[in-house]
Amino acid sequence: MRKSLPFALTKDRSFFESLGDWMGDVLYDELPEKGFECRDEQIFMAYQIEQALKEKNVLFAEAGVGTGKTIAYLLPAVSYARYTGKPALIACADETLIDQLVKEGGDIYKLQKTLGLDIDVRLAKSRDQYLCLKRFEEAEKVETDEWIDDIAFSIPDGVYAQGSMIAIQPYGERSDYPTVSDEDWQKVNYNAIMQCSVCDQRNRCGQTLHRAHYRKSTDLIICSQDFLMEHLATKESREREGQLALLPEVSMIVLDEGHLLEYAAQKAMTYKVQATTIVKLLERLMVDGVRERTLYAMEKLQDDHELFFDQLRDDLVASKEERKRINKSPILLKYGKQLVDDVETLLEEFVFESEMYMIPEYELNMAEEYLEQYQASLRIFIAQGDAVDWLEETDGEETLVIMPRLITEVLAEKLFSKKLPIVFSSATLSVNKDFSYISYSLGIRDYQSFSVPSPFDYEEVMRIYLHELSQKEKTSRVQQLLRDGEKTLILFKSKQAMVDFKAELPLMERMYMAFEGDRELSAIVRDFQDGTVKILCSYHLWEGLDLPEEALTRVIIYDLPFPPHDPLFDAKRTFAENPYEEVELPFMQLRLQQGMGRLIRTSNDHGDIHILLNEQEVSQRKTFENILAVTPEIK
Repeated sequence: MRKSLPFALTKDRSFFESLGDWMGDVLYDELPEKGFECRDEQIFMAYQIEQALKEKNVLFAEAGVGTGKTIAYLLPAVSYARYTGKPALIACADETLIDQLVKEGGDIYKLQKTLGLDIDVRLAKSRDQYLCLKRFEEAEKVETDEWIDDIAFSIPDGVYAQGSMIAIQPYGERSDYPTVSDEDWQKVNYNAIMQCSVCDQRNRCGQTLHRAHYRKSTDLIICSQDFLMEHLATKESREREGQLALLPEVSMIVLDEGHLLEYAAQKAMTYKVQATTIVKLLERLMVDGVRERTLYAMEKLQDDHELFFDQLRDDLVASKEERKRINKSPILLKYGKQLVDDVETLLEEFVFESEMYMIPEYELNMAEEYLEQYQASLRIFIAQGDAVDWLEETDGEETLVIMPRLITEVLAEKLFSKKLPIVFSSATLSVNKDFSYISYSLGIRDYQSFSVPSPFDYEEVMRIYLHELSQKEKTSRVQQLLRDGEKTLILFKSKQAMVDFKAELPLMERMYMAFEGDRELSAIVRDFQDGTVKILCSYHLWEGLDLPEEALTRVIIYDLPFPPHDPLFDAKRTFAENPYEEVELPFMQLRLQQGMGRLIRTSNDHGDIHILLNEQEVSQRKTFENILAVTPEIK
């Protein structure tokens, strides 16, 4: 049911005039009377967003830490959603931050309690954040550890009952299983080869129930930027197949930590080919009664696929980066072309198999869908065009990733040409108030922008220390710093850097630290916040982590966060006139600002930031000293 506006409309005043009056009353009077600070920066931001809604523009809203960005965009967003009859969409940097935004004590909670607003807010998580009943049933046959039983006991009784599912509440979110490791979760969650549209469990699946739930939101839908990009990438194909798009029509979009949108877009627009997926997929189709010609075509595809991956491993350029560069040999390209032909032959054989009904319809449809995408991926790979490709580990499996390079054109067509108000909200969208880096990266030509500083007096509450030392000395310096027991976040530029650091620590010291990836990340963050663990090591939490007051009193930045030398960033460097000025430096500066921003979140916060600099990083001091909030001390 459509909810009423939080203010009255009159005939002599437009919606936007009435919205402006109401926001003024709330920000100048109501919230300060309830103990909130009256912040000029927050008020300015709210009115800039109102203007962007009125003109249906893109707005880069850069506001320093402590501005109160969330409340500044929530007030106009909820009002505009009710005015238009379509929910507003808030897209966070990642799945972890979705839960933080709606937690008890968060800004949405505070607004509801303080203003008496009943805000209808619902979560739309990425598909891999939900349990897949099909995959769970397969895993249950082979897994014997406690985690599989924990998931089994959590599934509502009515899921497997005969009859209606009306009484069953949404279930099966990743965050429901905090003790399950990422590695184990990837055995039972949704993955890209599952074809929900033809699955006989789809009406009983937790993902389906969650989808139906958030579509009915009248005010806010909160998702990750990854999921928003997946929605845009699949919208047309899903509609052609008679399926609903992943997200409903919305009135506006807020991109929280919007500087990360480019990476979410790249991730969504990629093709992935895994080492063993196709082998396992085809084995399931080799049932009694399948024609000999079809069996031979499947076996040939399996064999050629394995030859292709063997050669792919031989063609890798040695590197510690997560994304491995491929030096494509003639033999690799030859194997790739053969695979394209193999798939074409097999799809022709499947036409006959579909008329014989020996292979279950779901299995056959799933295989056909996967093979068409597999074939399209390999065609791009062997074409040697502008696409960027690499090998990485995804879901514990070797994965060939192929990314068409024209992300800016895709975003321009699918997102920025729709005359939809889009607000980028972050403390770091510009470099010295210049928004050209982010606008160029996303292909945005027409936009509004503003930059307001943090209201905090950093000189009073924060100290920054620069430690000049060798790379080998970094681990021992961290160990020295940790002896005082301060609540500490250690940020690494990459997963490999964190893994190397962990390997250098004695086993006993590791036991008192929490490392990203050991368990579900939001569960680790909760344990850190409540003091169960005092040291949190992460390579993702450079942005969005909100731990006020004594929950976090020190941030250690283990490396300057320059982008990795991997195929993706090397492609960016190739297409830049000045790679250092256009790619390396702005990436590092933006990420460093985000990492330092984790420390001071409220006016009651205090603490230290320690930046560890090896000999090469020391030479970069002039490139970042001007963005530090306080004058650093040299250690």
